[in-house]
Amino acid sequence: MSFWERLDALDREAFLAINGAHAPWADALMETMSNMLVWFPLYLVLLFMLRRRFGWKGLAWSALLIAAMVLCSDKGSVLLFKETVMRLRPCHEPALQGLVHLSYSGCGGNYGFVSSHASNHFAIAIFMIGALQGRPRWAAYALLAWAVLIGYSRVYLGVHYPGDVLVGGLYGSLIGAIFATLHRPLMARMATR
Repeated sequence: MSFWERLDALDREAFLAINGAHAPWADALMETMSNMLVWFPLYLVLLFMLRRRFGWKGLAWSALLIAAMVLCSDKGSVLLFKETVMRLRPCHEPALQGLVHLSYSGCGGNYGFVSSHASNHFAIAIFMIGALQGRPRWAAYALLAWAVLIGYSRVYLGVHYPGDVLVGGLYGSLIGAIFATLHRPLMARMATR
């Protein structure tokens, strides 16, 4: 068995352990965690924090950067990974038929490597950590916990392997860090004007 085959087998085992540990109350909770609309109030809080720290002009520039970042994170997760690697989601994998506990939201597209949810939410979390620069102190922990919980929910719901979420999170973190690096000098330039 090659290294990649062993890695794939471990990923499937971890998936079956997480996805198999389901309960009716947790199904609804994890479904809610994956719903982007549920997070809308948090997005408003994040925008409020940016406005409070950088003013209205800073918020406008930050929002433009965030939009570009999410576009890169989302489209990159599809074009660079899903349409290139073409790894079936566990809920579409013939070898796992009858073993996957699928939530009521359905399976989604054919390919799941990498998780766009993980990519996008880790990008936002890392960007905001960089933009807020440790203030308030709890923000970094809360943002990372939020991204991890969303990633976990994707495995629990049967639509991604843990590896899909892990690599999606790493990719999103890289994109978030790049855009946070772009954000910092832009906000510093605006502060000196």
